[in-house]
Amino acid sequence: MAIEAELKARVHDPESVMAALEEAHGPGRLEVYRDTYYDDPVGGLTETDRELRIRTAYGPGSTRTVLTYKGARVDEASGSKPEFETGVDDPDAAHAVFRGLGYLPRIAFEKHCRNYGFTADGRRVVATLVRVPEIGGSYLEVETLAADESDLPGALAVVRGVLRGLGVADRDLTTELYTEAVAAARS
Repeated sequence: MAIEAELKARVHDPESVMAALEEAHGPGRLEVYRDTYYDDPVGGLTETDRELRIRTAYGPGSTRTVLTYKGARVDEASGSKPEFETGVDDPDAAHAVFRGLGYLPRIAFEKHCRNYGFTADGRRVVATLVRVPEIGGSYLEVETLAADESDLPGALAVVRGVLRGLGVADRDLTTELYTEAVAAARS
């Protein structure tokens, strides 16, 4: 089991964060994510803090789809969750399988992303500048993988170090979920 050790922050000056990332790591990879989150008819996944998602990522010259299951949070402060992910060859079939099993689309939306992959303190890190058009503002997600719960504090320390290096203050960290923010914006 791998745990996605991730922190998310609101970014007040995305241009300066992007400039710092590009100076240190080169140009980011632009992608648009089309995310569809599923739940059972009574909301059992959401109620138990779990997620089931199909994401199709559109980038220059490539499209890929991944199926992701995230378990309940193992760290309340960061919102870090166990994560299982695999590629999907036929997204229409994957959506049909979920619907056939009784899962319903709970919410679908787009994220506009600029991804930067690099190594920090011996860990593979992904920093993503995010804009979700329906909710406005910019966010920075920084993540790495922790092998298990005992590895999570070290992984989160690396993530915090990357955020500090980019000038992101602790007061800008948020555990707000895009799914909840988009749902609130639509209501």
